Amino acid sequence: MRSVLPALLLLSVVLVACRPETVRAPDAYPLSGTVSGRWGDSPRLRLALVGTGVPGAVRNDSAIGQNLEGNGLSGWQFGFELPAPGVFNVAGVYQVVAFDDANNNARYDLGETVARNRKWLVVSPVAARLPEVTLPELLGGGEVLPAMTVRSGWNVYDQSQPLGNANPAPFTTLTSYDLSR
Repeated sequence: MRSVLPALLLLSVVLVACRPETVRAPDAYPLSGTVSGRWGDSPRLRLALVGTGVPGAVRNDSAIGQNLEGNGLSGWQFGFELPAPGVFNVAGVYQVVAFDDANNNARYDLGETVARNRKWLVVSPVAARLPEVTLPELLGGGEVLPAMTVRSGWNVYDQSQPLGNANPAPFTTLTSYDLSR
C-alpha cells in the first residue's frame, strides 16, 4: 500500500495541473476593458497578445485565457490573462487586440478586422532603460516607440500622454484597456 500512495499523490497533482483554466468574469482578469465598433454580422471575436521582444522575437498568441462577453449594446466586456512576467527572458512591447477570426483558426491573421488602442504593454524581466522599438508589420509596422525606462514586470505606456515618470507605469491589474475600431 505504501508504494501506491506516492503514485496516487503524483497522479492527483498531474490531474490538477492539467485541468482547464476556469472562465472568470471579465473584471477578474489582470487586463480588462471594453471592445466597441462595427464588426458586421455574427463576428467571431477573439483576443490576442501581439508584439515583439527586444530584439525582434514576434509574438501572436490568442491561446491565452480570456473572456469576451457581449453587453447587449453592440459592445463587449473582456478579461485577458497576461503571461507571468517571468515567462519572458527579454523585454518586449505588446498590445492585446480584438479581432474577428474570419477563418476560425483562433489566431490573428493580417487582413482580419481588428481593434486596438494606443496603449502599449511593456514587459521586462528587470528594471531597465529600453531602446526605441520599431513595430513589426503585424502591428502596422514602421511605428517607433521611444526609448523608455521601465520597472521589472508589466508596464503600460500610453502614447496619448507625455513620456515621463508616470508613463510608462508598472501594473499588476489594468482596467479600462478599451479597444475600438
